Amino acid sequence: MSDTTEFSQDKSPFQIDRSRFDHVNQEHLAYKAPLGLSEELVRDISKTKGEPEWMLEKRLEGLRTFNAMPIPTWGPDLSDLDLSQLHLFMRPKAKQNARKWEDVPEDIRGTFDKLGIPEAEKKALAGVGAQYESEVVYHNLKKEWEDQGVVFMDCDEGLRTHPEMFQKYFMTSCIPINLHKFTALHAALWSGGTFIYIPPKVKLEIPLQAYFRMNAKQGGQFEHTLIIVDEGAELHYIEGCSAPQYLSNSLHAGGVEIHVMKGARARYSSIENWSKNTYNLNTKRAVVAESGVIEWVNGNLGSKTTMLYPCSILIGDRSRSDYIGIAYAGAGQNQDTGAKVIHVGKNTSSTIQAKSISAYGGITTYRGQLSVKKGAVNAKSSVRCDALMMDDKSKSNTYPYMDIHQPKIDIAHEATVGKIGSEQIFYLMSRGLSEDEATKMIVSGFIEPVVKELPLEYAVELNRLIELEMEGSLG
Repeated sequence: MSDTTEFSQDKSPFQIDRSRFDHVNQEHLAYKAPLGLSEELVRDISKTKGEPEWMLEKRLEGLRTFNAMPIPTWGPDLSDLDLSQLHLFMRPKAKQNARKWEDVPEDIRGTFDKLGIPEAEKKALAGVGAQYESEVVYHNLKKEWEDQGVVFMDCDEGLRTHPEMFQKYFMTSCIPINLHKFTALHAALWSGGTFIYIPPKVKLEIPLQAYFRMNAKQGGQFEHTLIIVDEGAELHYIEGCSAPQYLSNSLHAGGVEIHVMKGARARYSSIENWSKNTYNLNTKRAVVAESGVIEWVNGNLGSKTTMLYPCSILIGDRSRSDYIGIAYAGAGQNQDTGAKVIHVGKNTSSTIQAKSISAYGGITTYRGQLSVKKGAVNAKSSVRCDALMMDDKSKSNTYPYMDIHQPKIDIAHEATVGKIGSEQIFYLMSRGLSEDEATKMIVSGFIEPVVKELPLEYAVELNRLIELEMEGSLG
């Protein structure tokens, strides 16, 4: 059996067209780490990148912490994740940070062409970064934004050119190394990713995007995203990611840190479409200062197992967080997602709207935490999670957790779980729709609040992916 054989656990005759995502290039690597995790590997990564001593020490602290912490057992089963069978660092045979697509090797460029990245850059983006395996192979920012002082580069280059910002912000107050076992692993192995700095009062009118691609089997990817939106500035940043389908496991454990300064606004949109052999154990957190706003828009469709809970820490008075997300789980998938908000400042507010769809025996879980610290007077929060199950084999769970230490607050929570009923289908079919068309209409209405928050081309993509996944789900 080929190692790129598609899983086909459902009984539907429909085969999902993942050709754009499951395209596999022959490996052309400048370096491929031996299987497994070791101190030697961590030191080699740091030496190869020419990092300062303090970053090596941070990596080694991550390794020690990872080895000391247990595997989490409160969520999806991770017992099949074996780091000794993964190549945790791979450098493609390509120029790092090419400024022209013509300078990217033809096979790699062809992959990003299939994914539509160069075309999107021309039409709708202020700049693009593209990572392949463990390193960024393309990065470009349009001159009009560069002239306004916007910094947009990969984190390896950011560490070299802005060391003072990295020492201040990199895995300090936002994502501590010891937050959990996989943030520690990320600290030890991080490579590539995105560094963004938006100067005071600069309002980026069109989005920046980074795309992260894993190609080789039995791989690990640990990109780091560090974003600083200075006072009164605005940013919309989009991340996309994918990997081809293999039978052997892969691991993605990225880290996203966003610092929103006084009166600033950041929107982070992400569509994660990892393949169904990938463990997606990602960490995303934002620290928001006075009158700042963080907005999360998340779509999770791929992966064997996802554990992802974007967190907003509202330290400033009148700061705000809005989260909206959709998770889809099909056969063999466990999507454990949600959001966390920590209210610290006065008059803070937050909203969480989480939606999930499960089909063919897939498992979706909303896992959220709302924390209101003592002194966070007049905090307001609304949490709503809605689940849609397409059959009797699928599962949906809801685990909201509220930790309240301040009496003068306004908190609301609502959860619904439902199935598409035969009467709904019958009604729409009586109006001339086929069964598949009726199903798609109901699902489209369910995910509409998420789709309308995405830029047009990404909204179309999310709709298309879910339609493909749902095809024949009632058959």
